[in-house]
Amino acid sequence: MQDLINRVFSIQTEEEFNQCALEVFHFQKEHVPVYKTFLELINRPEPKHFSEIPHLPIAFFKSHQIIAENKMAQQVFKSSGTTGMTRSAHFVADVSIYERSFIPTYEQFLGKLEDQIIFALLPNYVSQGESSLVYMVDKLIEGTNNSLSGYYLESPESLLEAISQGQKTGKKLVLFGVSYALLDLAEMKPDLHDVTVIETGGMKGKRKEMTKEEMHQELVAGFRCDYIASEYGMCELLSQAYSDKNGMFELPAWMKISLREVNDPFELVKEDKTGGVNVIDLANIYSCAFIETQDLGRMEKGKLRLMGRFDHSDVRGCNLLVAE
Repeated sequence: MQDLINRVFSIQTEEEFNQCALEVFHFQKEHVPVYKTFLELINRPEPKHFSEIPHLPIAFFKSHQIIAENKMAQQVFKSSGTTGMTRSAHFVADVSIYERSFIPTYEQFLGKLEDQIIFALLPNYVSQGESSLVYMVDKLIEGTNNSLSGYYLESPESLLEAISQGQKTGKKLVLFGVSYALLDLAEMKPDLHDVTVIETGGMKGKRKEMTKEEMHQELVAGFRCDYIASEYGMCELLSQAYSDKNGMFELPAWMKISLREVNDPFELVKEDKTGGVNVIDLANIYSCAFIETQDLGRMEKGKLRLMGRFDHSDVRGCNLLVAE
């Protein structure tokens, strides 16, 4: 297994991804009881390519413990959500795999941690606890080795003062924030033109819902910045994607997205067509690497554009709102 994990994080070609994905599939088919039972029930042909591997509906993370047999959870990450919502739980057998995934991915798309100051405005995630996002941001903040990096939960004034000090250092400034807290901050009209703002979630019942485009327009106007970045992640995944200035999400090499027909989960849609988002995250080696989400998306030149969510699905803690 350690050899397979090493190869997952060394993937460079489509062929290498395909080989690793099939090996992970066969391991999980035999050793992850929930996925094994799911495969028996749907009775699909044996996959010969990663595109043929069945994806487990994400709702199973709310009702079942999805972890390889004979493995104990080192960490249980739970989704954020509004009061009374059933939270998904990801039983993580080896949390070092998570760190091996998110640190290189972050540095690939956003630069070296040692050259940055990271500010975090994530009150809802911190208060609920058991958040994979907070675990990640903790480690990213630690990697900056800078006293200004940290969480700013109660006082926007102290956050803006820290950003002002950071602007004098010449380091790259990054602000992670949940959507409603960023909107509160934007109303103060701070000058964040040189700050990379990464929104990570929805309103959590704190503000009226709005489309992602509307929210980003308000934030751009309030912060006087060029664009708002996003992180596409969830407690059920050990990998993330980050959006560029065009709102397109780029993936690490061990993660792939495919899109399924809305009314037929076993039929894939072609590029430039909207469909349900299926995720292959090979970092999920001891849980399930093949997940059928309730997000809607479109693939354009190998990048993902998020379009919204399926009707009647929970408003998740990633960053999506129901599309109009």
